[in-house]
Amino acid sequence: MATDVAPIRPEERFDEARVAAYLRAHLGDLIGGSAISFAQFPGGRANLTYLVRAGDLELVLRRPPLGPVAPGGHDMAREHAVLSVLHEAYPQAPRAFLLCTDPEVMGAPFFVMERCQGTVVRETWPSRLPADEGFRRRLAANVVDALAALHRVDYRAVGLERLGRPGGFVARQVAGWVDRWDRAKQRELPAMEDLGRWLAGAVPSPQAAVLLHNDFKLDNLMISDRAEVVAVFDWDMATIGDPLVDLGTFLAYSPRPQEALHVLQGDSGTALSTVMSREEMVERYTAATGFDTGGMDYYLAFAMYRTAVILQQIYIRYRRGQTSDERFGPLGDLVPQVADEAWRLVGG
Repeated sequence: MATDVAPIRPEERFDEARVAAYLRAHLGDLIGGSAISFAQFPGGRANLTYLVRAGDLELVLRRPPLGPVAPGGHDMAREHAVLSVLHEAYPQAPRAFLLCTDPEVMGAPFFVMERCQGTVVRETWPSRLPADEGFRRRLAANVVDALAALHRVDYRAVGLERLGRPGGFVARQVAGWVDRWDRAKQRELPAMEDLGRWLAGAVPSPQAAVLLHNDFKLDNLMISDRAEVVAVFDWDMATIGDPLVDLGTFLAYSPRPQEALHVLQGDSGTALSTVMSREEMVERYTAATGFDTGGMDYYLAFAMYRTAVILQQIYIRYRRGQTSDERFGPLGDLVPQVADEAWRLVGG
């Protein structure tokens, strides 16, 4: 068994025979006659990701998490639509082969994509990768360059012009995340309420519309032992909008060691922020794209607000018994800390 997978968690199992039959019926030319088996990639915190093995062939299957799903989140059809074409213009995008929207097959929509080879950095630095400062600084530069390259993709040329509505994008995003907070919270947090109102009233005018990943961070990337970005994963929130939203997300998920999100991100965050400052990252991105990156505090604060909402959504699923993953228990304590830091950032 591959070293990055594990047996499937009991509550996240499915009818393997039914799914295997569906895959064989729709991907027969790719899979052939080999027996099909499944394992789980255990590292993610939201969408469920499984390894599909058929002889020497390995594929990846992704589906939404168990329990209620926030409107617009965990959109497998959106992710499949992006990955079925984006690989033509952006080599770091894995190629998607199949979308299933019939919930009778697996209990939820899912899609199948190619298996990429490399390493994902999560809470601790992988022993298989060099850990020296030079390697991590090269990696930081390559990650910033990968984000800039994505924002230079001509999304119309690959047929993704209908993926989103760039007009009013940030205002809709703020409203949507405020609504998600209201649905997921189990207590009132003044910093979250104040920040949500401030963000809604201070939306900047966008300078461009680009293809956004919308959750761009190190632990959504696969890297090589040469510090290259091999693949970018988790495209279920991809859309068209203000490029600085992606940059703000990346900066939020590259916390300094003293910041609250360091507890969540661990080495996947500080691996970069300790060798390249946020100011350097922004400068490199600006040089690569030509965008005006003034006013980044708004985008960073919004990214931190959004992250606090995501943490609350994951935590509330744990509290409701929709997952037994013990990693999710402490996340509730992080929410007010992230909110307070974001509110202070914008002068609250």
